[in-house]
Amino acid sequence: MQKVGDNSMPGKTSNLRAVPAAAILIIANFLAFGISPQAAMAPKSSQNFYLGFDRNIYPGDAALPILRKSFTFASYWLSPPPGEKTNSWRGKRKLFLAQGFGFLVLYRGRDSKEFKNEAGAIAKGVQDGKNAAAAAKAEGFAPGTIIFLDIEEGGRLPASYHAYLRAWHDELTKAGLSSGVYCSGMPVKESPGLTITTADDIRDNAASHDFTIWAYNDSCPPSPGCAFPDTPPPPSSSGIGNAAVWQFAQSPRRKEFTARCPAKYAPDGNCYAPNDTAHKWFLDVNSAASPDPSGGSK
Repeated sequence: MQKVGDNSMPGKTSNLRAVPAAAILIIANFLAFGISPQAAMAPKSSQNFYLGFDRNIYPGDAALPILRKSFTFASYWLSPPPGEKTNSWRGKRKLFLAQGFGFLVLYRGRDSKEFKNEAGAIAKGVQDGKNAAAAAKAEGFAPGTIIFLDIEEGGRLPASYHAYLRAWHDELTKAGLSSGVYCSGMPVKESPGLTITTADDIRDNAASHDFTIWAYNDSCPPSPGCAFPDTPPPPSSSGIGNAAVWQFAQSPRRKEFTARCPAKYAPDGNCYAPNDTAHKWFLDVNSAASPDPSGGSK
């Protein structure tokens, strides 16, 4: 086993002899805490990452200044969220802007069981794209805003779903908007030795266009659990290298995936913002490379 600082080869002198005593002491301190000198002394990335929250139900006007203490961006639904008949976020964009929030703009996607054939899937994609574009315009979102289509299914999507995605993308493009997907970044076993994630399936499918990926993976690891670090994890740590956003904590927590989370969820299984001690607005937690992942604050 090579000693720390021993880069010696036949005929080569160890670099340790040229290291000042003070530097040797610093290296020893790093080792005492289990930190490799290479990692500790490596140049830090200049890339910044930001925390955001999402939830299906609007938390209320009074929640925004409290949540802004912990989060840089927030979700914003253009349609009723999954399981809801109404949209409680409508008309709230100016309040978010006043608090300095960036946006994750969302629209509910279809379930694959709704598509009887490819023609039907395309028709629904056109309809949903038009409805999403109209809702975005009504809320004041500018051209170029990324709208994330909420896909709740995991694993490989059927061909009809990719046709739906293509139609959705084309309608948003006609309206001057951009397409994103909220989808699973968690591997699903298809056969021995073969796994697939929904995010990779969308990226690799020739029938689909390029989408900005918001991947969810609350499994620990890689997720830090219900955590609010000063230095948020990069979205690529989700396991999806091209992810722009990573949802790493969900409410309520899924016990089968979160048993090993270093940062624990609340006793009721939900995740709450650290500055919210009175109201307890349960939420999901995300990281992103942009403080405004949808570009919706223009």
